[in-house]
Amino acid sequence: MSSPITSTSSLPIREQTSIFQQVGLLKAVEDSYGGVKVDVEEPMDSDVYVPLLRASMSQWRQQGVKGVWIKLPIKLANLVEPTVKEGFRYHHAESDYLMLVYWIPETPDTLPANASHTVGIGAFVMNDNREVLVVQEKNGAFRDKDVWKFPTGVANQGEDIWTAAIREVKEETDIDTEFVEILAFR
Repeated sequence: MSSPITSTSSLPIREQTSIFQQVGLLKAVEDSYGGVKVDVEEPMDSDVYVPLLRASMSQWRQQGVKGVWIKLPIKLANLVEPTVKEGFRYHHAESDYLMLVYWIPETPDTLPANASHTVGIGAFVMNDNREVLVVQEKNGAFRDKDVWKFPTGVANQGEDIWTAAIREVKEETDIDTEFVEILAFR
């Protein structure tokens, strides 16, 4: 004979199974690099916000989202601590908001550092047969367009442009290259 099912709640089990809380998601917009941007605008208490954030993060993980950017206006400073406790870090702040970021994949974080400026590079690569290397974007403004271009990117903080060019060629093509001749334009 089986033992009866007991519950520590005061509700009978039949009633417990029909009681549940549906958790919504934070409103997000996809960016051009496989991430999402969230502009939290409406005031809310942290006990409402945290379940929304957790449910959203779960869905974004399943969707393969890479980076999450959350913009919190100063009037919602009460949500900064719970966001940080969920693993987000500060990216930058302006006079009226704080931007927090989270890198989801278990790969090196490629979210750019906050910039006071950026240095863009383009690599002109030619082999011994005088063939020029061109690529098509997997991410960014030219993704899914029929555009061929030189490997390009942005130098990391503290990285010289020659190292950045070699790294960008490797990242975009998996080709190891070196500089034989360096042309500088002034």
